[in-house]
Amino acid sequence: MFESDDSGRLRRIAKILVLVAAIALVTVCLADPVSPTRGHLQRWFQSAVATLGKPSPRGFEDIVARVKPAVFGIRAKVVDEQASADDQDQGFLPRFGETPDEKGAPGRARSTTSQGSGFFISSDGYAVTTNHVVEHGTSITIETDDGNTYPARVVASDRQSDIALLKVDGGLGFKFVEIADQAPRIGEGVIAVGNPFGLGGTVTAGIVSARSRDITPGSYNEFIQIDAPVNQGNSGGPTFDVTGKVIGMNSAIVSPTGGSVGIGFAIPAETVRTVVADLKDKGKVVRGWLGVSIQAISPEIAEGLDLEQTQGALVAEPQPNTPAARAGIRSGDIITCLQGKPVKDERELSRMVSDMAPGTKVEVGVVRQGEKKIIALALGQLPSPRSEAPPDNQGSQEGSTEPSKLGLTLAPAAPTAKPSAGGVVVTKVDPDGIAADRGLQAGDIILDVAGNPVSAPLDVQRALNDAHSRSKHNVVARVKSGYATHFVAIPVG
Repeated sequence: MFESDDSGRLRRIAKILVLVAAIALVTVCLADPVSPTRGHLQRWFQSAVATLGKPSPRGFEDIVARVKPAVFGIRAKVVDEQASADDQDQGFLPRFGETPDEKGAPGRARSTTSQGSGFFISSDGYAVTTNHVVEHGTSITIETDDGNTYPARVVASDRQSDIALLKVDGGLGFKFVEIADQAPRIGEGVIAVGNPFGLGGTVTAGIVSARSRDITPGSYNEFIQIDAPVNQGNSGGPTFDVTGKVIGMNSAIVSPTGGSVGIGFAIPAETVRTVVADLKDKGKVVRGWLGVSIQAISPEIAEGLDLEQTQGALVAEPQPNTPAARAGIRSGDIITCLQGKPVKDERELSRMVSDMAPGTKVEVGVVRQGEKKIIALALGQLPSPRSEAPPDNQGSQEGSTEPSKLGLTLAPAAPTAKPSAGGVVVTKVDPDGIAADRGLQAGDIILDVAGNPVSAPLDVQRALNDAHSRSKHNVVARVKSGYATHFVAIPVG
């Protein structure tokens, strides 16, 4: 920590005053060991010493002076119409920082500049930023805090975590920062440094508002929420703790207006450190894989499945020819522990599995129809995301019917619908009905209800009637939406 001349002078004066008080105390004690003044001076002296040991109130200027030179602005030239459309801000900001340079004429690709921030993690020019800032960049330029510009290249990137590792050549000993090895506490002070709206070198301060925020479907991150103002262009920039270590990399904001409203999200330092190490050593992130579609257990699903609690991850479907399928994990199993460690929910299970190396032998604890089992298997390697279009599950309108008062119309699934030897397709959903409220959409295929396969709308109605006769409030249906299979709790009656 640095100390100004005025601050140091005041502390020296305070030390002198404490020394004078100590001399006075000794004098009084020698003159009269039982004097009331002796006890009073002792207490004053102890208080003065304690106060002297506490840091005086101060700002962040010394920390900022130390870390700010390691932060830079970044511009990535993008010439790709589809990529530009995909990366636009969405209000709830999974990606923030793109500004269009120009629009191409009809039939021509559009040129844009993706603008963000980044920071050096070593003196030889290795740096990090968010993947979405540089993903489609044809040329990348950074501008350091001293105004110098350098070309940069992407060494490797990981779309899943939204982290990219860069290499900047041409500099002589770049200033760099350290990544924290401990998670921050809620309420802890933080400093964000970045390049909002291209202004460069902007510092804001706030606190850690929350941790473990779930803001993007399928993400392995549990984002840190901060209230330090971050805006478009801050993406990829660091958030520091009050010791000057990086506790997170800014990645997203919630913004109805497009500007900061005090709700920002940073990728945790632990994720940044782990992913960057893999990108540097292996050129990619290799993650463990079970091969199951999983979901959270809502209170309604728990009631429909006769479960006493909502802890664990519900297996919607084991994918064919995967470690889980080969080991015998089934749809409807509830994964409650992995390697003896309890599994709180589906996100925790995903994190635990992805942190393990492919080939790791694990024991998976499941509950199947009330019976506990331990299933041993070896993890596979997480494959790349699917790129093909989802199957057409619209089915046939013939034989359509509307069961109960759910607000949906059903028909037998088309013979070509995959993967299905039966099932009932949802052909229409009332936007104000119960089915829409539970997330059902036209094109979904209901595979079974209450564990019983269905092949006609009448089968669904019978299952609802049976559950009603047993005084059930919810019945659980297994539903196929595109490639994903999940369970839906449908109200009865």
